[in-house]
Amino acid sequence: MAGPEPKKNSFFGGAAILAAGIIIVKVIGALFKIPLGWILSDAAFADFNIAYYIYSLLIVISTGGLPVALSKMVSEAHATGRGNQVQKVFRISLVAFCALGTITCAVMFLFPRQLADLMNNSRSYYSILALAPALFFICPLSAMRGYFQGHSLMAPTAVSQIIEAMCKLVFGLSLAWIMVSRGVDESIAAGGAIVGVSIGCGLAAVYMLFVYRRYRAHAPKYDDTPDETGDILRTLVALAVPITLGSSVMAVANLIDASLVMGRLQDAVGLGETEAATLKGVYDKAITLYNLPTQFMVPLTASVIPAVSRACAVRDYKQGALVSETALRTTALLAIPAGVGLSVLGEPIIRLLFPATDVALGGRMLSVLGFAAIAVCLMLVCNSIMQAYKLATVTMITTIVGCVLKVVMNFFLVAVPEVNIRGAAFSTLACFGLIAVLDLIIIKLVLPKSLSYLRVFVKPVLNAAVMGLAVWAVYGLSSRLLAGFGPFGHEGELSNLGNAACVVVAMGVGVVIYFALVLLTRAISREDLSLMPKGDKIAKLLRLR
Repeated sequence: MAGPEPKKNSFFGGAAILAAGIIIVKVIGALFKIPLGWILSDAAFADFNIAYYIYSLLIVISTGGLPVALSKMVSEAHATGRGNQVQKVFRISLVAFCALGTITCAVMFLFPRQLADLMNNSRSYYSILALAPALFFICPLSAMRGYFQGHSLMAPTAVSQIIEAMCKLVFGLSLAWIMVSRGVDESIAAGGAIVGVSIGCGLAAVYMLFVYRRYRAHAPKYDDTPDETGDILRTLVALAVPITLGSSVMAVANLIDASLVMGRLQDAVGLGETEAATLKGVYDKAITLYNLPTQFMVPLTASVIPAVSRACAVRDYKQGALVSETALRTTALLAIPAGVGLSVLGEPIIRLLFPATDVALGGRMLSVLGFAAIAVCLMLVCNSIMQAYKLATVTMITTIVGCVLKVVMNFFLVAVPEVNIRGAAFSTLACFGLIAVLDLIIIKLVLPKSLSYLRVFVKPVLNAAVMGLAVWAVYGLSSRLLAGFGPFGHEGELSNLGNAACVVVAMGVGVVIYFALVLLTRAISREDLSLMPKGDKIAKLLRLR
């Protein structure tokens, strides 16, 4: 007989815990990448990131769909009181995860030189080697995360992600700094930085194993008969393969893209490997900042799918369209000003955060990538909406189309000496801009006509444009005033301290102006905020109807 149900989170409580954990992890990730950019040279920073592209693809292959499939199967069995089925599904999944983890770990550990050559960057050898153990640990770790999520227990996953990120921050930065300060070759120092990832995955796996053993010790006894092993395995594979294929599209494209950019810089432009890696490192530092706005879309995307799915389940398509429009407008309200800010202050921000890099080049690329960040945010929310409407295959197709465009543009643009690495920034904007436009067209065709893109975009675009002009004017004026004032500048040139002061002032003025415009133009409503954590309280505080 089944015992009492173990305590679990409500759906929204669990989603909030997981979303909060992911946000913390993303913030820690930013705190890791930015100081790492100070410690490592541009070339070594590229070595680090190239190893990550390989790692990301192998993670998708080994864990892309299985955690979701495991979570779904565990959730279904748990809801019907089939505790023995739950345990058998988990055991089979764990074996499958460990097998995949061993294989992918072996690929990186046994063939680091070949993988580095495949990426047209032999310098990334040490970083690839250092990441191999992470793949061994991440697979069973993913299995245990899927098991707990299937029980609607999100806290263990969130804590394990924070442990993983903190270890990366502490051990990775410490090892990189020690190696660089002692004069170790910078490509080896990049490998040292990435060792923190492997340590983090290992300790997070140990933590999850401890939590699992404690949870199982207090679990009730069941008397149900589980399905045959072959049936469970077939169901697991049938659920996991489509998700893995969809998830692997972007990882494959990023891998091809990184290899192509390095290859074209060397073959077509005529640069040496270190010179090409240096340019790629400048681009990667701009990419680090371009990724920041997308990290804060997690709570929104986590809320959209269940909200739209519930409306569709009861055939309330008008409500589904309303929620979708609210999600898109909220995304526009957050993403457009963030992207405009990155674009307007591209060079000053690069100078503030990565003063040792090629500031002019990085700034020009960040100005382009700021608009690409807006497109990525829209794409993420569009994907959530389309998945809720069971159009996951369509999102995969639009992503493939965008990625093909990116690869083709990089092949031609990066080969032009006057453009070189900047071509990667333009292709990124074109790729995600196209995906976002295609997704928006498809959503408009699928959803009822009650969804209005004029209501979604007009006010955020106009408000962000005014904000952008204000930020540009404030930075320009303050930089002229401070250029010859003591520690802030000398002979008409801003110092790094002066630049930092001007950026902070301009951003502060921009935030105040944009917030005031949003309230004055009624660009946000109570329904918009309801999708965000504590949104109802915020709406009440702002007296929104």
